[in-house]
Amino acid sequence: MNNLALSLPSDISEAQLQAFLDVATEAACAAGAILKFYWGNLQEVTEKRPGDLVTIADKESEAMVLQILQRHFPEHGILAEESGVLGNQQSRFLWAIDPLDGTTNFAHQYPFSSVSIALLIDGIPSVGAVYDPFRDEIFRAATGLGATRNRLPMRVSKTSELTRSLLVTGFAYDRTLVEDNNYAEFCHFTHLTQGVRRGGSAAMDLAYVACGRLDGYWERGLSLWDLAAGVVLVREAGGLVTAYDGSDHVPNSGRLLATNGHLHGQMVAELALVKPLPFKFPFGR
Repeated sequence: MNNLALSLPSDISEAQLQAFLDVATEAACAAGAILKFYWGNLQEVTEKRPGDLVTIADKESEAMVLQILQRHFPEHGILAEESGVLGNQQSRFLWAIDPLDGTTNFAHQYPFSSVSIALLIDGIPSVGAVYDPFRDEIFRAATGLGATRNRLPMRVSKTSELTRSLLVTGFAYDRTLVEDNNYAEFCHFTHLTQGVRRGGSAAMDLAYVACGRLDGYWERGLSLWDLAAGVVLVREAGGLVTAYDGSDHVPNSGRLLATNGHLHGQMVAELALVKPLPFKFPFGR
């Protein structure tokens, strides 16, 4: 995705984009209130697959988002983590929803989770809202309208050297089953930077790159609902989002590199050097 050249079709006005963004914000904050209600009050946690948790908080948060989006835009398509494909899938407008990004954190009462809502127009992430209910921070952006944190403008950092950077990453649910698991990349960048964090919420990681708290992020195994809103945030805050090799990022590729722009070429070059660690698979389960 060439962020600098990206533009919306001429038939989409700023007023329409702002309306989409306002509804995304309404839905994210309403869903966040549900997450606050269930914080520390979960009666049951189940696994959809090993390591992939789901709770009543995920389900009720998603139900709230769906209710709001379908009331405002009944003609749009929706892709939601828990409910799957809904609505008009022939529409040029597709909402990508993660009602609780960071369920494992939430289930363990580790306060780093979010609601992530994005709108793709003609397949391009164009509107994004990420809400952190624990810090009451709402990160918002739309193509051409800039990016904000709690309604104030936000920009990516100015860090230009890896040795002075703080990065973030994550590990996919299949990490114990495949050689391409990001362990080697994590070690590699840990030696090159001031540190690498593992947040546990891709949407929050991208929001933190967008507001300058972190300088770069990479991860594999992501779904569209994980990354779409964060892509808009980073891009509109002045950063870059591509595939690992620096080529245009396809939203459903699940392989993402997002930086402040200054570090992008350096991270592309370093990722190309990394070879998987010689682990024996599978293990752990």
